[in-house]
Amino acid sequence: MGQPVSEISTSAREAIAEALNQAVAETAVATMLAQNFHWNVKGMSFGPLHTLFQTLYEDHFVAQDDLAERIRALDCHAEGQLAGMLKRSKITEHDGHQSDKEMIQILLDAQEQLSATLSGLEHVSSENGDTLTEDLAVERGRVHEKFAWMLRAHLA
Repeated sequence: MGQPVSEISTSAREAIAEALNQAVAETAVATMLAQNFHWNVKGMSFGPLHTLFQTLYEDHFVAQDDLAERIRALDCHAEGQLAGMLKRSKITEHDGHQSDKEMIQILLDAQEQLSATLSGLEHVSSENGDTLTEDLAVERGRVHEKFAWMLRAHLA
């Protein structure tokens, strides 16, 4: 069973916060990526993709806050600068000039990266007895796996 934050060592909280900050950074970049594609998608699939991309960025916007607030609950610093997030993120920006299929693939790759990052967060949290962060990581990972499946279905 987990332990309250007050019983998690400073070094463990810092390690968990580092993994959380990675998840925040990648979620923030994925949020803007989905919004950029929402604005710029065109073609015969415009309607459903415009809606899907909006669903992604709205979900991700809330998730950023949940992840960052967990960092603060651990009494650590949440990265709040876009430059820092871009530098840290394994998800990269795009200019929105991609085709609809390229947009889908880019967002699919982003969802898979987020799922992998959250899996790493789950592992660090579990190792350090932080079941609340572990639970958050598992739930967010599940969401990103579902989005990946939805995006993948458009490419089949």
